[in-house]
Amino acid sequence: MDKNILKSIIADNQIEVPKYKVIPRDFEFEEFGNYVFVGIRRAGKSFLLYQRMQQLLAQGVQWNEMLYISFEDERLVGMSLEDLNLLLEVHLEMYGKKPILFLDEIQNIVGWEKFARRIADTRHRVYITGSNAKMLSQDIQTTLGGRYIPIDVYPYNFKEFLNANEISLDEKSLLSTEGKAQVLRKFNDYFYYGGFPESAEFTGKRDYLTSVYQKIYLGDIALRHSVDNTFALRIMFKKLGESVKQPLSFTRIANIISSTGAKVGTQTVINYVEYAKDAWLVSSIQNIAGKLVDKEVNPKYYFTDNGILNLFLLDGNTSLLENLVAINLLRRFGRNDTVFFYNKGIEVDFYIPEETTAIQVCYSLDNNDSTFDREVKALLKITEVLECSKLLILTRDSEQVLEVDKKSIEVIPVWKWLLKL
Repeated sequence: MDKNILKSIIADNQIEVPKYKVIPRDFEFEEFGNYVFVGIRRAGKSFLLYQRMQQLLAQGVQWNEMLYISFEDERLVGMSLEDLNLLLEVHLEMYGKKPILFLDEIQNIVGWEKFARRIADTRHRVYITGSNAKMLSQDIQTTLGGRYIPIDVYPYNFKEFLNANEISLDEKSLLSTEGKAQVLRKFNDYFYYGGFPESAEFTGKRDYLTSVYQKIYLGDIALRHSVDNTFALRIMFKKLGESVKQPLSFTRIANIISSTGAKVGTQTVINYVEYAKDAWLVSSIQNIAGKLVDKEVNPKYYFTDNGILNLFLLDGNTSLLENLVAINLLRRFGRNDTVFFYNKGIEVDFYIPEETTAIQVCYSLDNNDSTFDREVKALLKITEVLECSKLLILTRDSEQVLEVDKKSIEVIPVWKWLLKL
């Protein structure tokens, strides 16, 4: 790797980073923390780095004390683990100081975690981003040895989305007719087109989302894992999109794909699903009432952003509502066995052990119809088998408090619930 190229990249980035318009995310940096930010492509991980660099510049830190590199820069194609130390050498040659390191999309460098551990050991402050969940596998966690704080980065939550669109969220504005109407209009956008930071500014949102999906599907999954049968992969994602409200087994997915003529085995499907989870395209939740095997092989799948899910749906309001709830629960409580569904005699959409909360998702709720009866009965039944301090029904726009059998069930529009998270 040519040192002059690295010097040119460092100098270019010092000019470009301050120009970025950054919408501050809902995140507080520890002053001396080292971070690894992971998440789906285009979720805003790089902008968290820009946010931090701009904060430090505003505090008086100079560029001679910071080094930012994006490993998606085409000038770095072919860079290897052995070349990473050149970054430190070049910065010392240019400025003679130990820098705070900002390393963007570092998963492109095989073996990056060895370098990350060493620079943490030498007391560098480091901020790292990556799009591959394998970055936080148990092996790499062990390698990093607790030197970094792992942070999952999702597209905008609803509050951040409103902030990006310059919509006020004070109590007075929400009480006013005009203020509430503004919030509801933007919620409609968020509901159908998701929260990718860049798409918040685009009028052609669907074209943008299609482009992001293609990059994930073809680049982060098919190309990275050498998947030749991209037709089978595409059919699998379509089926996952159509089935977000239902448990779906690997065998069932394999049979559906094979019925189209693209023969695949169950193990291949297992691999494909893991690739999709690694790229943060989807996440899974398990049945808390299921036995070990059932938990592992028959989960429910949700897409990391409603906008991408909506690419697969024709009339998908109920699916989009449940997906939106699922992703915001995973955002808050984490992806690793913190959010469940319940399916044993009754079906309850979500159960959160940490808060002993059971949640049903229902697009519309009429107190006199069979849907109302089913949702309420399921919540009452689950209290007989699991501890439940809170019972919720999340809807598109219904709001009330039900008192049934000495238990309180709060019915709340999902947009209001999102603002409380």
